[in-house]
Amino acid sequence: MPDEIIHPNDVDQVKKAAPRLKYSVLLFVSFVMMAVAITYVWSHIQMTRLEYQIAEEMTRRDQLVEEQRKLKLEHATLKSPQRIESIAKNSLQMSYPERDQVIVVRGSEAVQ
Repeated sequence: MPDEIIHPNDVDQVKKAAPRLKYSVLLFVSFVMMAVAITYVWSHIQMTRLEYQIAEEMTRRDQLVEEQRKLKLEHATLKSPQRIESIAKNSLQMSYPERDQVIVVRGSEAVQ
């Protein structure tokens, strides 16, 4: 086979295409690296935001636990028999029944 003859215009075109290819690859790699960097920064921002949310929720939980403790104490105080008896005697003017006012119920019959 005879040697092919390369035209000088073809050589110039190949030389011009090589730098364009290098720049294209460099540009592509740059975009990929920027995408990776943006993803990395975004993930850290999200993580920081979530950490703040967790801290706020933990503070809220502590407040609710404290409120629950106070409400349990208030509930125990309000249902105390001594308090109820005091309100019945002082505010409602109630007293213990006399012996003849007590009716004992056994089964279906009433005994006085």
